[in-house]
Amino acid sequence: MDVLLLYRIKNPIKARRLLPDKFSNSDDNPVPISITNHYPFKTEISVIDELPVQFQKRDFNYIAKLQPNEIHEFSYKVRPVERGEYRFGFLNVFCSSALNIVKRKFKFQNEQMVAVYPSFIQMQKYDFLAMSNNLTEFGLKKIRKIGNTSEFEQIKNYVQGDDFRTVNWKATAKTGHLMVNQFQDEKSQPIYSIIDTGRVMKMPFNGLKLLDYAINSTLAFSNVALKKHDKVGMLTFSKTVDSFLPAIQKLTYLNTILERLYNIDTQFTDSDYGILYAQLKRKVTHRSLLLLYTNFEHISALKRQLPYLQAISKKHLLVVVIFENTELDALIAEDAEDLQAIYHKTIAEKFAFEKRLMVKELQKYGIQSILTAPEKLTINTINKYLEIKARGLL
Repeated sequence: MDVLLLYRIKNPIKARRLLPDKFSNSDDNPVPISITNHYPFKTEISVIDELPVQFQKRDFNYIAKLQPNEIHEFSYKVRPVERGEYRFGFLNVFCSSALNIVKRKFKFQNEQMVAVYPSFIQMQKYDFLAMSNNLTEFGLKKIRKIGNTSEFEQIKNYVQGDDFRTVNWKATAKTGHLMVNQFQDEKSQPIYSIIDTGRVMKMPFNGLKLLDYAINSTLAFSNVALKKHDKVGMLTFSKTVDSFLPAIQKLTYLNTILERLYNIDTQFTDSDYGILYAQLKRKVTHRSLLLLYTNFEHISALKRQLPYLQAISKKHLLVVVIFENTELDALIAEDAEDLQAIYHKTIAEKFAFEKRLMVKELQKYGIQSILTAPEKLTINTINKYLEIKARGLL
């Protein structure tokens, strides 16, 4: 009887997995599923979705009860931590009647592929915040402007409330009434995100490599800079310069940057800063803001590259991004209860101190720096950019 109930109708269950065109790396991405019951009786279903191998999840099981002709919808979330292609297998639905003796299996939608791109969700979040007044809730600072960082726009008639210090006396003498100079914020300043793809960027934190933190930050930061009417470009390097995009002020350029960031991967070699300096000297001819995403674990490693960083900073405004080793924070905070724990804590504090020493070393040579935890990289990068714009350093 149970077999007859379940198998007498052709195609009684319909199911669809509604995948987007792309996933956002390091974010929770929803996967909606819709199931329709064409049986004339109440059924119990068990849904097993074959997720991509990258997620290493083999216990997926969703259970629900459907009324006759009911459309049931639900969704689950996946969090990818690597860019690339993710392939879903079959969407399996097991259906049983009230007798619950036999289960009928249905298969749907095999081999669906989704590309995982750099975190466009993070980019959209900061894009929305840039247009609202809630920046401080996410750690973005309001920077007070220091001095005059504006460029001349036009001469106009004086109206009540205009600053007397902007009065143009020559234009006033010619016209016979007060004229003032009108200024606007400086725009179209070239800004480059430089990503080190050497072995130092392979270090993982919370399942995500330092390289992917840098890529997500580059995308979100480039979007904010374009909205501020600056030119944005990008460069990646290790033993050679792997990719170069010139600085352009065009909102559609963000798609070009996104596609270029999608294919970046780390290498197992040490990066050549001499090659970086030569490429910047040849390709970037105007003074620009350079955000260099890299990492140094020892002060000696920084000092080896310091001559190249000094040479770059003579022509450009260089900001070196160094990552804090957040894994050491928990070790430093623990109470040492034996001699071995004291050794471990002392070594951890030494590494943390060296990071702060690197910042001082860079400041000594007039090089800007950001020492940040990987999770706060995007916020701290945007804050540094706003600070530089407000102080008129570029």
